[in-house]
Amino acid sequence: MKDITITDVRANLGDSAFLIDDGTTAVLYDSGFAFTGYEVARNIKKALGSRSLNYIFLTHSHYDHALGSVYALKQWNDAKVVASGYASRIFAKPSARAVMRELDQKYAAVCSVDEYDDLIDNLRVDIAVAGGDVIKAGNMEFEVIALPGHTRCSVGYYCAAKKLLLGTETIGVYNGAGDVVPSYLVSYEMSLQSIDSLANYDIEHILVPHFGLLSAQDARDYLTKARQRAVTTFETIAALHSGGADRAQIIDWFKHEFYHDYIKKIYPVDAMELNTGIMIDLITNA
Repeated sequence: MKDITITDVRANLGDSAFLIDDGTTAVLYDSGFAFTGYEVARNIKKALGSRSLNYIFLTHSHYDHALGSVYALKQWNDAKVVASGYASRIFAKPSARAVMRELDQKYAAVCSVDEYDDLIDNLRVDIAVAGGDVIKAGNMEFEVIALPGHTRCSVGYYCAAKKLLLGTETIGVYNGAGDVVPSYLVSYEMSLQSIDSLANYDIEHILVPHFGLLSAQDARDYLTKARQRAVTTFETIAALHSGGADRAQIIDWFKHEFYHDYIKKIYPVDAMELNTGIMIDLITNA
């Protein structure tokens, strides 16, 4: 993208961590796991050299997006962490940090990482934002867009000058090949409203969590497919439930439909099964 460099700084495909740099100001968009935190920080250092990281934009409070921020702050303590006010309150809860710690350790073990520094209690938010707020990051300016549905704390960031959206999983998890996995964990209706709200923005590029930059036609197709998949998944789960399918059978359908290829590489199976179960409960109890 002209005048902006976007670098994938993930250490593990399951991380979500991308560096946005206009040559004078650097923004980390999500930050990955705790157990990969130092390696992500090293990747940022390779990209920036002697320059500083200035901002960390978090899309929501989940462990694979937020925990790496603490490790980046060990290297660049003056960087400002931006997240929703709701996420800030979650980070302040010992019980929430304990859940994030447990999930991070569980996936670390899957990746054959048994020991690593635990800095999770140092999670912080320096700039708590809400929809409509504007963050000026050097010469770059981002409008905060409230995008609840995946979580209540989910936000996106829109740079009008570049027609660039920094997306969030409320829109859906991109599978790398044109399909989108729905992930509405707090509200199906909120998710549809969030997706529909993006029609108010002139978007030509989308930076997608866990994947990277989509341009032009791919970005338009992603938004269209995201809504379609959100709706058809809701309808299919509701129909399966009405037809007598139990929870395990519906999870098996979801896995058969979505859980293959790239998605397997970025989405821990236990997290996928947990999140699918939450979606089933939302839909069948509606």
